[in-house]
Amino acid sequence: MAEFADYSRFVVTLLAILTPFAAIPVFLALTEGQGHAFRARTADMAALTVLSVLVVSAFTGDVLLRVLGTSLDAFRVGGGIVLFLMALSMLNAQISPVQQTREEADEAGTKSALGVVPIGMPLLVGPGAISSTIIEMKRGTDWTHGAAVVACIVVVCAGVWLSLRLAEPIGKRLGRIGLNILNRIFGLLLAAIAVQIVSAGLLGLFPALAGLRA
Repeated sequence: MAEFADYSRFVVTLLAILTPFAAIPVFLALTEGQGHAFRARTADMAALTVLSVLVVSAFTGDVLLRVLGTSLDAFRVGGGIVLFLMALSMLNAQISPVQQTREEADEAGTKSALGVVPIGMPLLVGPGAISSTIIEMKRGTDWTHGAAVVACIVVVCAGVWLSLRLAEPIGKRLGRIGLNILNRIFGLLLAAIAVQIVSAGLLGLFPALAGLRA
């Protein structure tokens, strides 16, 4: 089982990737004109979607890697690059195309289950969150590690749920500038985490690099 610091880092990583504050303006726009009950149901559905996708990814990621014939280190490098691209968009206070394309945004208004698509997926949970969850799950093999990873996911999803439930007062209090500042802070954290993940993957793929670093 990994140390507490590793799990806390995983929680911060997921929060930075999911960026619930970045989803607040989109959430408010998609639910504009709807009542409080509708927004509450949409927030519940979005958080449940994120929880379901990440938990399933945690327990099926190992099978996926074996089927694809991909090593964990290669997956770390690829996942880290995805996270870094997301971080660059966050530093520009924009939603990354990795999370949601223009076509998906245009079609969002035609969806009835907004909590599932596009808010739950792909706006909140996407390739970055899925790859990070698989990488974290592979850090250990015992059941206590798996339980700890699931607990981290539950904590993050609770934060996402709370942010969406309070989207209206948060949006009014912080304003667009305040939300952008938070997104940039999380973007900087995510960029550092992405570099660390890529570095670990490269050292696993090319052990000789460890000697050069020393």
